[in-house]
Amino acid sequence: MTKNREQQPSRIPQLSSREEEARWFDTHDMADYQDEFKPVKARFAKNLSKGITIRLDQDTLEALRAYAHERGLGPTTVIRMWVLERLKEQRQASSEQHPQPRPPHQRSAPGAA
Repeated sequence: MTKNREQQPSRIPQLSSREEEARWFDTHDMADYQDEFKPVKARFAKNLSKGITIRLDQDTLEALRAYAHERGLGPTTVIRMWVLERLKEQRQASSEQHPQPRPPHQRSAPGAA
C-alpha cells in the first residue's frame, strides 16, 4: 500500500444496510479494490462436533452407501441428516403430547370462558 493510497478516501462506499453491502459486493470485482484492504488475523473455532461409531451389517452398509451415492452424498452425511430429522420429529411429538404449562400471567382467570 503506497502513502498516496493511504491519504485518498476509500473508493468503497459506506452503505447503510447489509443488503446494500451484499448488492454492492456482488456487483464489483474485489481485485479492483485490493489495495484498500488490510490483512487481518482471524481465529476460527475448532470443529465442535463429536464422532460416534455404529456397527451395521454388510447388507445395510452397502444399501446405505448406494443410497448416499445416488444422492451425491457420503454415508455419514446421510446418517447425520436422518438422525437430525428423527430427533426433530421426536421433539415435536413430545411437545405435542406433553405441552409446557403456561405461566400464571398467561392463564385464563377461573370461571372465564
